Amino acid sequence: MNSNLEVDVETFAAAHRDGAYVIDVRQPDEYVAGHIPGARLVPLNSLAGAFADLPEDRALYIVCASGARSLQATLALRRAGAEAYSLAGGTSGWIAAGLPVDTGVPVA
Repeated sequence: MNSNLEVDVETFAAAHRDGAYVIDVRQPDEYVAGHIPGARLVPLNSLAGAFADLPEDRALYIVCASGARSLQATLALRRAGAEAYSLAGGTSGWIAAGLPVDTGVPVA
């Protein structure tokens, strides 16, 4: 785990309980199959176009399936000036920890 770019599941779960802004960078079919409650779908290939719509006044928590794509997105967001953190282990780690998962259409 890259300590300044990634957070572990416990740290992320605490931030999530406190209303963290969560971005899921997986593809829509992956998101629909199961995602962290409240996560906004912004596929990695669409992230640059969505940057202007992201909040500037709070940390962004980025998730994918295992942590690889979210780390890429976190690096890109950091280069653009955002405070962003990748969830180490991704949605898979969240599920393995027994935390809740939603299914269905993306959050608007």
